Amino acid sequence: MCPDRESRRGSRPTVARGSTRPTSRDVAQAAGVSQAAVSLVLGDKWRGRVAETTAERVRQAARELGYRPNLAARNLRLGRTRTVLLVVPALTTEFFAGVYTGAARVAARQGFGVVLYPSPEGVGPARDPFASAQAALDGVIASSMAADALTAIRGDQLPLVMLDSDPDGSLGAATVNLDIRDGIRQVTEHLLALGHRDFLHLAADIPSWTFHVRARELAAHVASVPGASLRTAAAPISIEGARAAAEAALTGTSTGTGRRPTAVVCDDDKLAAGVYKAVRRLGLRIPEDVSVTGLDDLALATALDPELTTVRLDAELFGERGMEALLAVLEGRTPTEGDIPVELVVRRSTARAGG
Repeated sequence: MCPDRESRRGSRPTVARGSTRPTSRDVAQAAGVSQAAVSLVLGDKWRGRVAETTAERVRQAARELGYRPNLAARNLRLGRTRTVLLVVPALTTEFFAGVYTGAARVAARQGFGVVLYPSPEGVGPARDPFASAQAALDGVIASSMAADALTAIRGDQLPLVMLDSDPDGSLGAATVNLDIRDGIRQVTEHLLALGHRDFLHLAADIPSWTFHVRARELAAHVASVPGASLRTAAAPISIEGARAAAEAALTGTSTGTGRRPTAVVCDDDKLAAGVYKAVRRLGLRIPEDVSVTGLDDLALATALDPELTTVRLDAELFGERGMEALLAVLEGRTPTEGDIPVELVVRRSTARAGG
């Protein structure tokens, strides 16, 4: 060790003369350690090999010098770009904006960047976002609603984590799911406890695993109650599409019991907004004549009048867990298992049947 290193620790570090930017050697000299120790600390591999006080000294020196690792050189050595592609159905959906925020937050802590790629039509196939996707990416996170896009971008040939996907039939090395089954259970039990027996399911007209689960769980819970009935109407996820489908389904006796549905369970908050318009066009009231529930808890849920009873899905946590799972796959670790809990938020759009 140079004899003057200890005395330099108490003063502000300086960059060697002639340098255009601080180097790991400058950090090592300022902290009084070897360049190998700097590499271990700034690469977050120091535990058990470098003392904690030394690690903090290295970080402090790096901060004061304004040192940033040369990621391009490091990535070239590792054979990685530290770039992840997040494939979502659409950028206009508030929920997937939250997924991106959560994923990007975790990625940034590990020095990764996230490229957001929406399927142009909202669902279905999409063009290759860049000519050499496989060479330019370390991995892919994809929603099952945009899974068809994976073929076009060759994402199914990269380390892949699927969101909202059947864990038994997923293309990915890991799947991350919200506990949609429990969300539907909470909705159904809430409405049944309010005395509702005639249900309409306004289902998203999208061939996706998550929507199949919603339909199957709702049907099973309603069928378990004697005298309860369920009709399903499909609609695109748009307010006007939902209005038209709900208006047709609510006209006349549509459940097979000779009674109009008193509760409408929607796959999405936007669908619920369309139901509000349909109910009012038919001269009915929410919740006195028809109770309505959604799923997502978007900002729209509290903009509606009355405010919407819905299932809160934590989109940012969903994105965080998706990115954590992909990082685990890239590092050869087993991702955390278990679905992400969801929560029924009861507001004024639901009331006792006939109430």
